[in-house]
Amino acid sequence: MQKPCPICGKPAVSASRPFCSERCRDIDLNRWLSGSYAIPAADTEADDDEEPLPPPAPGASRSS
Repeated sequence: MQKPCPICGKPAVSASRPFCSERCRDIDLNRWLSGSYAIPAADTEADDDEEPLPPPAPGASRSS
């Protein structure tokens, strides 16, 4: 049993699986690229509890 196209619900075709057509494939791609399918991120408590780093001492050089 084939799953329906996730965009329009029509039967999927093997050439564009899991979609029914190139059009539905392009619609899905556009949704990914435009951020419609973004995964929400939550702040962790560890980020909120951290103290800021002190400023570097005068004359100290930063090494990378």
